[in-house]
Amino acid sequence: MRLTQSILIHNARLALGERLVPEGWLLVRRGRIAKIGWAQPLPDETVDRVIDAQGGILAPGMIDLHVHGAMGHDTMDASPEGLGAMARMYAEHGVTSFLATTMTASHASIMAALGCVARTMAEGTGGAALLGAHVEGPYVDLARRGAQASDHVRRAAPRESDDLFETGVVRCITLAPEFPENQRLIVEAVRHGVAVSLGHSRADAQDVARVVVLGASQVTHLYNGLEPMHHRRPGVVGAALTMPELRCQLIADTVHVSPIMLNLAYRAKGPDGIILVTDAMAGTGMPDGRYHLGKSEVIVQNGEARLPEGNLAGSTLTLDRAVRNMMAACHLALPQALRMATETPARALGLSDRGRLVVGARADLMLIDDTMSVRATVVGGEVVAG
Repeated sequence: MRLTQSILIHNARLALGERLVPEGWLLVRRGRIAKIGWAQPLPDETVDRVIDAQGGILAPGMIDLHVHGAMGHDTMDASPEGLGAMARMYAEHGVTSFLATTMTASHASIMAALGCVARTMAEGTGGAALLGAHVEGPYVDLARRGAQASDHVRRAAPRESDDLFETGVVRCITLAPEFPENQRLIVEAVRHGVAVSLGHSRADAQDVARVVVLGASQVTHLYNGLEPMHHRRPGVVGAALTMPELRCQLIADTVHVSPIMLNLAYRAKGPDGIILVTDAMAGTGMPDGRYHLGKSEVIVQNGEARLPEGNLAGSTLTLDRAVRNMMAACHLALPQALRMATETPARALGLSDRGRLVVGARADLMLIDDTMSVRATVVGGEVVAG
């Protein structure tokens, strides 16, 4: 199939930083943003496709760094077809790239999932681009494991971690920083260019300060899977809210985190310190019913995903809805809220060519309206949804 070589999108409001610029247009050539303009004539160039945005908002595509599944599929299924179905569903909601996230499991199961991620990256998804993997666990605290499988929780071992990094697809790893074995893993992860996120942990603030020096840079789903913050024991939550070195992943579904606590996180960190994630599981995009997260059965009722014993087990959130929820909870304009799902996650992974509308950037785009409803999604210069 011949790829589209050029697209002109016009009659749009451009999401440029903190503002929406009216009467804008954007030219895509060979998968990159070639030109941007506004309040001036359209470029006099021949293109393969012209899209009239009809006054809609043209914004960078969103990036989800923590997502387990959708449409009945889970990363741990190690299925290229499943990852493709997930990617296409994410694209329908404005996501242009994502990290397929694993669960605490046997080493063999995690390696199988990573192998599948590698194959799918090479073949493409037909939807949102698969950037690699986020390894969540198994190096977590048993007492704060959440929906992670208790029988596979363990401390980091050099042979296992070497295998993970040798796949070449691990971009982020979540671990509990209070254990010396895991601290050694932080050093190795940073050496391999892998982002380290602190999660499923009972660490104290002193532990956090020590591992930030080692290179830890994120906190996984702030508030969830962590010791509640106490005024004499601030823990990971208190450290995350006050340490500028740490960006906080946040599940803004108002189920995992109340609107008041979403607002608190935003006031403490600002748009450059918060990464909106979904933690979506297999029931995302599906009706209520029984699904799975890794090997665990999950019951989705009224859109909430829980283990049979009642623990939250991922979410059915989509990233467009997360942006809307942050706008409502924190009284934000759309461009402010969008940064937490575009530019901030891109920076967290060192992706300088994504997350912004600038000439030379990869043409990962979404066309939305004022209510954050997605009209079209462009991935690498190809329209994949809408």
